[in-house]
Amino acid sequence: MIKYLIKRYSFFIISFFIIIIITFINKDIGFKSFNIAFSSFKQMISVVPPIMLLLGLMDVWVPRETMMKYMGNNSGILGVFLSILIGSLAAGPMYAAFPFTAVLLKKGVKFSNIIIFMNAWCVTKISTLMFEIAALGYKFTLARLIIDIPGVIIMGYLAEAMMPKNELEQLYISKID
Repeated sequence: MIKYLIKRYSFFIISFFIIIIITFINKDIGFKSFNIAFSSFKQMISVVPPIMLLLGLMDVWVPRETMMKYMGNNSGILGVFLSILIGSLAAGPMYAAFPFTAVLLKKGVKFSNIIIFMNAWCVTKISTLMFEIAALGYKFTLARLIIDIPGVIIMGYLAEAMMPKNELEQLYISKID
């Protein structure tokens, strides 16, 4: 049990000891590192529980068949549109999208639509667009979206095409269990 925990959290443990060593060498840098880490941890704790609650509700309330119908292998342009829409309406940092993608895999969503969703989360989030329009103007934002949206779609299909079929099948099988 202890060996498993040490192996699983080895990166965290090593990083923690490196920061302690840095603190002995230079207290300012060490304390600043701890403050940044604590601030990131507080942000993560404020974002992850609501995301997990929503994921749990989605997992229970939305049947697998419904997700496969609208975002699965035969969803076509509707699946792409829904992937972009859900990613654009999302809130929170990118790491909050990863648990959501696990649920999408479990529900049988097409891999390209999952990649499109993740990319949309990064580049077309409505909350970010509002700030961008205010700071850089609507012309810049519109030009960026005209470039980004086709890029998001192309990346989704490219990622699916480049993924070996056996690995893709194994990914879906592991999420169903």
